[in-house]
Amino acid sequence: MDTKLKLKQKRILVDADGVLLDWMYAFDQWMIRHGFQVNDPNGYKVDERFHIERDKGKMYAKMFNESAWIRKLPPHKDAIHYVKKLHQEHGYVFHVISSLSDDEYSQHLRTKNLRELFGDTVFEKYVYLDTGADKDAALEPYRDSGCYWVEDKPENSELGYRMGLIPLLMEHDHNADHVSDNVRRVQNWREVYEIITQS
Repeated sequence: MDTKLKLKQKRILVDADGVLLDWMYAFDQWMIRHGFQVNDPNGYKVDERFHIERDKGKMYAKMFNESAWIRKLPPHKDAIHYVKKLHQEHGYVFHVISSLSDDEYSQHLRTKNLRELFGDTVFEKYVYLDTGADKDAALEPYRDSGCYWVEDKPENSELGYRMGLIPLLMEHDHNADHVSDNVRRVQNWREVYEIITQS
C-alpha cells in the first residue's frame, strides 16, 4: 500500500492547545495567581493579552508550559466526547503535534494529561516541539497524505494546506479575522466529527 495513503487511513493530526485542551483558560488562571490581570480577552499573544513586554510574554508562556499546571489542563469544549466517538466508533487514531516545550518532563506531563482525559488508546503518536516553534518539520512526514489537520493557529492551518493536508481551523476570538478559501473553520468538535464521518 502507498505510504501516503496508509498515513491517511484513520489518522487525524491535531494540535493540543486550543484544540484538545483549553490552554488559555488555564494560563489566565496561572497568570492571575502570579499577580497579572487579563487586559485584552481577545488577545492571542501573551504580551497583547496582559499588556506586558513581548519577551516577558514568551518567558511566562514557557514557564507555564514547564510548570506542574500543564498536567491538569481542562478539555477544550466538546473535545472529549467527539474525539472518543471518532476513535471508538469509527476507528480513528490521533497524532498530536504540539509546540509545548523541549523539556522532557513537561512532555511527559502533557501525555499524562491527554491520556487521562481521552483514554490510553486514542493517541498513536505524540510530537512535541519547543514553545511557539514552527511545525514545518513535524508536518513534513505527512505531506500530500490528505490527513485531516485540526489547528487553531491560522498560519499552521495554511501550512497544512500547502503540504497537502485537509486543515480544519478551530474557531477562537484570536483567529476570527482569518478568512481563507483553503481552510475550513469549525466551531467545535461536533463539526469536526460531522465533516470527517461524512466525507
